Amino acid sequence: MTASQRRREELAGFLKDRRARADRAAHGLPAVGRSRLRGLRREEVATLAGISVTWYTWLEQARDINPSRQVLDSLARLYRLTPVETTYLLSLGGHRDTIPAASEGMTPALQRLLDALDFPAFLLSADWTIIGWNVHYAQLYPRIEVLEEDDRNLLWLVFTDASLRQMLPDWAEQSRGFVGSFRAETRGWLNPAGESGIVARVSAASPEFAAIWKERDVAGFGTRERLFNHPAKGLTRYEQHNLIPAEAPDLTLLFYAPL
Repeated sequence: MTASQRRREELAGFLKDRRARADRAAHGLPAVGRSRLRGLRREEVATLAGISVTWYTWLEQARDINPSRQVLDSLARLYRLTPVETTYLLSLGGHRDTIPAASEGMTPALQRLLDALDFPAFLLSADWTIIGWNVHYAQLYPRIEVLEEDDRNLLWLVFTDASLRQMLPDWAEQSRGFVGSFRAETRGWLNPAGESGIVARVSAASPEFAAIWKERDVAGFGTRERLFNHPAKGLTRYEQHNLIPAEAPDLTLLFYAPL
């Protein structure tokens, strides 16, 4: 399957999911039958969004068509998408440049940057492989230095490393946030990371991840509080930040500033 086909399939699945979630009462529509309060028919979506029902049906069938930005903006308003979800929808429709140019990966300069920070910091590649970290991150999560290279992936570790799960008192919430952020940030449907790479690998190892991934939630990967039950320090609080290195736009620098 080509990248274009994967993009259309994900667009179709995303629209179907949001159509099924839509609140009928919020659009002035009665319940279907006696109790179905959520979910819109395609004909209702077309009427409310002001588009052709045939055109919308083709979108949900992953046909090889190019929806205009106006159509996607209309659907985003109809489904009451968040800004992050709207950006995701537009990228699926081909209206955003979502694939940064590949960089050299980890460089001595980036490692010096990590080492200069006086708090935990690490560097993620496009598929969330941890390719660099500093001593403070190793102190927070000592296993990073003994893991096999193939296992140094943030998504993989969150769902398969029992010790890391024990360190996260809010694991259930955090893990869902990670999945939504991964979908939004990596555009897994565009590259092997989604179809046959890390997503497939974590899905096979973790039924929890597989179930959450199918929900198609999208979330930003921004500033937030992070809590850790450190084996030696006890409960520690940080504020997570993420930055994109100017010379490596396909990488993400994450650091935990103490609170």
